[in-house]
Amino acid sequence: MAKLSLLLFIILTFFLIVPKPVEALAQAEKALLLQRIEILRQEIQLLQSLLFNLRLQQEVSAASYVTVNLSDNSVTQTTVKGEDEGKPWKGQTSSTILEKNASQPYPIASLTKLISAVVAREHIEKNQTIRLTEKMLEPLGHSPSLFLGLNISAENLLKASLIQSTNDASEALAYFLGKEKFLDLMNQKAKELGMKNTVFSDTHGLSLANRSTAEDLAKLVTYIHQQHPEILQITRDNDFWLPDSTGRLLKFQNVNNFYPLPEFIGGKTEYLAQAKQTLASVFRLNEKPVAIILLYSDNRQADTFTILNRLKK
Repeated sequence: MAKLSLLLFIILTFFLIVPKPVEALAQAEKALLLQRIEILRQEIQLLQSLLFNLRLQQEVSAASYVTVNLSDNSVTQTTVKGEDEGKPWKGQTSSTILEKNASQPYPIASLTKLISAVVAREHIEKNQTIRLTEKMLEPLGHSPSLFLGLNISAENLLKASLIQSTNDASEALAYFLGKEKFLDLMNQKAKELGMKNTVFSDTHGLSLANRSTAEDLAKLVTYIHQQHPEILQITRDNDFWLPDSTGRLLKFQNVNNFYPLPEFIGGKTEYLAQAKQTLASVFRLNEKPVAIILLYSDNRQADTFTILNRLKK
């Protein structure tokens, strides 16, 4: 809490001390300054929200959750795809610490993008250039920096998908491989990881037919933590910018609520009215990785802090 308070003070100080009067700036500089002020306002709101929920002491509201220790010494085995295709993956299994209704399926919203990221990583070269088409840009939830005819790397599409949860970024990656093929690969990967109660019908999570369980998502997070830690690292990035069609740089605001916390190794958050608030994450607790999965939560920030406090006792 002290770290959060200090960070909030630094941001407030910077927000209040603007080095030049706005009137003296060129139009482009004004636009950039106003954008940065809006970014700082959002940062302050997030820090205030984290501080408020950190102080709450309440029962976990999530209908389903699981907390697992990712440093367990036993191993599990599945098949690796991509560069190491055909080789068995021997990864550490996860020891359950806390759980509630962990095998009950729920809509998972944009947690879907985590397995989309795995498929993209394992089947598309990150430097591959992709030209955006109308079909790729159809889903709700887009960015002005992703526009018709743009040539963009698969890596930047992956970042847009994981940081700001941009739906057309996920769709673009899927259409590059072939949408049906991409969905098949997502469901195949879920099967390989032993996610027995999981099904995907789109690549981004808008469909309520994308359903999983807390225990299944813990298997996915375990695999990502061990095989693709760079995916978790991307979810913490809050300094990703791309130009729009006019050349103006725009920031992709990180929507993963916990990225300011040093304990947050990475993960994905999202909200849909029918799915409520969701979370699939990894935190560092006592220098050990712990996965926290929340489904159908009324307040994922408060729930997460409640669970972390329980684990510290």
